[in-house]
Amino acid sequence: MPPRLIAFNKPFGTVCQFSRHPEHRCLADFVKVPNVYPAGRLDTDSEGLLLLTADGALQHRISHPRRKLQKAYWVQVEGMPNHLALQMLRDGIDLGDFTTQACKADVVAEPASLWPRAPPIRVRRAIPTTWLEIRLTEGKNRQIRRMTAKAGHPTLRLVRHSIGPFDLDDLQPGQWREVDPARLDDVRLLGNDAGTASRVRFRPQGDPAR
Repeated sequence: MPPRLIAFNKPFGTVCQFSRHPEHRCLADFVKVPNVYPAGRLDTDSEGLLLLTADGALQHRISHPRRKLQKAYWVQVEGMPNHLALQMLRDGIDLGDFTTQACKADVVAEPASLWPRAPPIRVRRAIPTTWLEIRLTEGKNRQIRRMTAKAGHPTLRLVRHSIGPFDLDDLQPGQWREVDPARLDDVRLLGNDAGTASRVRFRPQGDPAR
């Protein structure tokens, strides 16, 4: 039997674990599939695509830093980053304990497919906000938030919309979908040319969060 790979749209405020948490919802509140585990992490206050599997080799291919798997994020920041701030993000930033690798960072329109966040972000009327798309192959703890803060534009909202060849597509918060087993060959290519591999679609499963 081929390994299962599940794509899940993690809602804001959900911890990236199946065990119960005293203050937050967990993955078990949404994904009723036994013996699957996150391939990589996503902060509690971040949203979007999380991949789950029970296959250790598959989990390694997705999450190991050596694979250089590209991850793409929509990032709402405070203020309006200028060319220098964007170039700072792209070139790499010294965060003290490490220097980030070069990445892609561009101003984009607010994504049309984006859902309202619950609770909504806190905005200050006198300060505009800007959406960025950031694509990187690293994934250290709270890295993007630290990067944008160092560049002078704190992150207000962070949504991961793709991991290598896998897209969030139309998944709503709390929904999950399973990879068609026939497409698992695409998964085995991860780490070769994952950032440009053909996009993988998912079969609908599960229910949206209430």
